[in-house]
Amino acid sequence: MRSDVVPTFAANQPLPALVVLIGHEPLLVFEAADKLRERARQEGFTDQHRFVMDSRSDWQTVFGVGASGSLFGERQMVEIFLPGGKPGKSGAQAMETIANQCAGQLANDVFTVIKLTGMDRSARETRWAKTLLAAAAVIDLPDVGRAALPKWIAQRLAQQNQHMNNEALQWLSDRVEGNLLAAHQEIQKLALLHPSGEVTLEQCQAAVLNVARYDVFALRDAMLDGDSSRMLRVLWGLKAEGEAPPLVLWAISEDIRTLDRISQSVARGQPLNAALKAQRLFGQREQRARAAYGRVSPARWRRAVAHAHDIDRIIKGLPVPGRLSDAWHEMARLGMSIAASRSG
Repeated sequence: MRSDVVPTFAANQPLPALVVLIGHEPLLVFEAADKLRERARQEGFTDQHRFVMDSRSDWQTVFGVGASGSLFGERQMVEIFLPGGKPGKSGAQAMETIANQCAGQLANDVFTVIKLTGMDRSARETRWAKTLLAAAAVIDLPDVGRAALPKWIAQRLAQQNQHMNNEALQWLSDRVEGNLLAAHQEIQKLALLHPSGEVTLEQCQAAVLNVARYDVFALRDAMLDGDSSRMLRVLWGLKAEGEAPPLVLWAISEDIRTLDRISQSVARGQPLNAALKAQRLFGQREQRARAAYGRVSPARWRRAVAHAHDIDRIIKGLPVPGRLSDAWHEMARLGMSIAASRSG
C-alpha cells in the first residue's frame, strides 16, 4: 500500500462491522480515521463516540455505548484509540469480545474502528491481536522512512499545487526526519506563505524550522547502512536534544555485538542464514545486518566491540589510554568506523 494514500472503501462497497487501523505514524493513522469517519457519516452513522484506552481503562464504557443504543435511534460509530498497542488483560479480553461480535458482519447499527499505533511484532503474535485481525478489515499503514520522505513531501506539496526541486526536497527531508506530523505542518505553512508553483530552496529555508526528531534506532540504521553523513547528523542531533549517552551507546553497540557474534559463527562454519536466524534477526533488521556483514570485515567488528567497552568506561568517568575524554566524539569515531568501512 502506498504511504501517501489514505485508504477507504469504495462508494458501492458496504462498510464492515469492524475496521482496524495499524501504523507507527500517528498522522497517517488519524488521517485514515478521518476518511473512515466521513464515510460513516455518509452512511448514516451520525452518532459517533471516541475512546482513548490503555491497560488501566474501564472497557465497560465502550460496551455501554453499543448496548444502550443511540438516544434518537441513530446508527453509531465507535472509535477506539489504543496508543502503544498494548491493552492489558481486561483490554485484551475486550478486544476478543469485539472481534467475536463483529466477525464476518457488515456494519448495521454499529460501526467500530480500532486504531493501533506502536504495535510491535510480539504484540501481533498475542491471542487477542490474532483474533482481532482475523475478524476485521485491516488497514496496515506503512512507515515513511528517510528514503521515502522526499517523495512523500513532493506528493503532499502537489496536493496544494506546489513543487520543489530535488535539492530542496532533500534539505527539507533532513529537517523533518522522524517527525511526520511536524513535516505535515511545515508543508501546510509553505502553502500559506507562497503561491502555487515552485517553492525554491531559499524560500523553504526561510520558512521551515528544524523540527527533526532523531532517535537511537535511526542512528543504528544509518551506521549499518553505511550512510556516514546521516549517522553523524543523527548523532549530533541526539546530543543536542539531550539524549543520555548510555542509551546512544547501547543503540550503537547492541548491533555491533550482534554482527560480531554472526561473524564468529560464520568463521566457525555456520551458514550465514543460520547465524542470522540464531540472533533473531528478521525483516528489515535482517536485511541491514546481511548488508553490513558483507561490507565490514570480521576484524573490524572485533575492534568495534572493544571500542564500545572503552566508551562505556569513558561515560562512567574512567580514563582510557588512547581515547578522547568526550564520549560523544568517541561514539562518532566508533560509528564512522562501521559506516565508512568498505573493506568487505
